[in-house]
Amino acid sequence: MTQPSSSSVSDHLPAPEVTEVREYLMGLQVRITEALEAIEGEGGARFLADAWHKEPGEKLQGNGITKIMEGGRVFERAGCGFSHVSGPQLPPSATQHRPELAGAPFEAMGVSLVFHPRNPMVPTVHMNVRMISAGHPGQPKTCWFGGGMDLTPVYGFEEDAVHFHQTCRDALAPFGDALYPRFKTWCDEYFFLKHRSEQRGIGGIFFDDFSELGQHQSFAMLRSVGDAFLKSYLPIVQRRQNAAYTQQQVDFQRYRRGRYVEFNLVWDRGTHFGLQSGGRTESILLSMPPHADWSYQREDAAGSPERELLEKYLIRRDWL
Repeated sequence: MTQPSSSSVSDHLPAPEVTEVREYLMGLQVRITEALEAIEGEGGARFLADAWHKEPGEKLQGNGITKIMEGGRVFERAGCGFSHVSGPQLPPSATQHRPELAGAPFEAMGVSLVFHPRNPMVPTVHMNVRMISAGHPGQPKTCWFGGGMDLTPVYGFEEDAVHFHQTCRDALAPFGDALYPRFKTWCDEYFFLKHRSEQRGIGGIFFDDFSELGQHQSFAMLRSVGDAFLKSYLPIVQRRQNAAYTQQQVDFQRYRRGRYVEFNLVWDRGTHFGLQSGGRTESILLSMPPHADWSYQREDAAGSPERELLEKYLIRRDWL
């Protein structure tokens, strides 16, 4: 696979930082997609790698690699994208907490993934790690990091939620004991469907506009989060991928996926940032599931696993 050149966007930040961050992110994408192909096994689905670049004259400049797997034995759809772009002005979704940078030229790079498993007992997962730099001409650049990971089960399992949160906590521990509870709360508040007063899943960690540890330590924390992803998710997949399930449970999975679509299109800042800044639509929407359903005022029976998801798992709670 040919890697996209970094020459078109690498002169906005000091070269060592751009090179180091870019190489880490591209390597992370490779490690994660190779791990998923290993789970699919011999003869299983494989990722299609789609290298792209923005043509001269487009709103954004830059390049990336979108990797997509569909119709797999374990994963019905899995998207994992790397992008590195620059633009003439930050979109509104990126300046909510930094109004002094409104309209400033920017540079952004990151890896974002969403995996939709086939088996309803295996949870959907999302992870994103990114860096953004911006500054008005003649002023020093401001650089910050963002990202995190969160788990969205269709059928809840206590041990899965505990393992996921323990791994998130352990990834942040070297950088201060206060980060996990802070980022956990941030995740609960962010991945919340306000129009339904409902959590998207069991949470995880989320952070944005983060630079308080300094450039190098903040980047080290970002790497720790990225490196923890496979440790947080693969044991859950391996534990649940061969569980028996019914068509009724598949129907409920598709109903819950409808909620996932609602959040990503209505509330997700990453989706809004990509679309507002003129990003690549196919890559931005790789998080969408292959099938999703909606039901009018659905009510699941008391005591059912479907009702239990709402009452026991889609709530804000301390999993540790």
